[in-house]
Amino acid sequence: MLLHLSDLHFGTERSECIAAIQRFCAQHRPEVVVVSGDLTQRAKLKEFYACKQFLESLNTPYFVVPGNHDIPLYRLWHRFIQPFVLYQLFFGSLEQTLLTEHYYLIGINSIRRRYHTRGSISPEQIDRVDQQLIQAPSNKLKIIVSHQPFYIPDNQGHYSRHINDCPRLSDQALQRWGRHQLFALLHGHLHLVAVYDLNAEFHLNVGHPICEVHAGTSISSRLHDGIPNNFNVILASGEVQHYFFDEKKSDFFLQEK
Repeated sequence: MLLHLSDLHFGTERSECIAAIQRFCAQHRPEVVVVSGDLTQRAKLKEFYACKQFLESLNTPYFVVPGNHDIPLYRLWHRFIQPFVLYQLFFGSLEQTLLTEHYYLIGINSIRRRYHTRGSISPEQIDRVDQQLIQAPSNKLKIIVSHQPFYIPDNQGHYSRHINDCPRLSDQALQRWGRHQLFALLHGHLHLVAVYDLNAEFHLNVGHPICEVHAGTSISSRLHDGIPNNFNVILASGEVQHYFFDEKKSDFFLQEK
């Protein structure tokens, strides 16, 4: 079991959601916890520290990538000179890989200091990930993690205004990565809960689905469109499940299909 959290936004966290995720991990013992960016609200030292303490409290291996909220917004000197200094102090490399029993995870840093919300990936990143997918064990679910999504449907209400936040070169990247049995990409950013098939949406013709998995905010009070706090679970079988927070019961529950 892989637990997919996103948009924690420490600085706006809800203690009841934190406690519920801690209980979930203690009960279900996930193989790995993945956080697809926006660990903090304003990239402050105390927020990164609180996030680190939370992830350590889960007693589970964790895998994180930065989000656009994880570099300073108003401290312009730090934003342009050392945008990731606090992130790296607490979480190390901006782009990591992790091999577990059932999953092979590749992190991509899609954050650029010159953009506020828009994502970006480079040809060098595309090449690097392509080689990592080629070398990845064939018996693992190959998963890429980045903050900004690679696909936003243009009929998705107010989320459609974020279409330009998708990283440039996304289509080129998927054309290459899809050849190597890529299973899924995990994202946050929109606080949206959804799964799309990138093979169908981008006409990749790779012969298998490539899941685009969006997660909303797992613990923050910054809720959008009335969507409750939530997280995703990806089973070793490839099934994607959505859990939503019940305010009355102060716990997360599996969404009925």
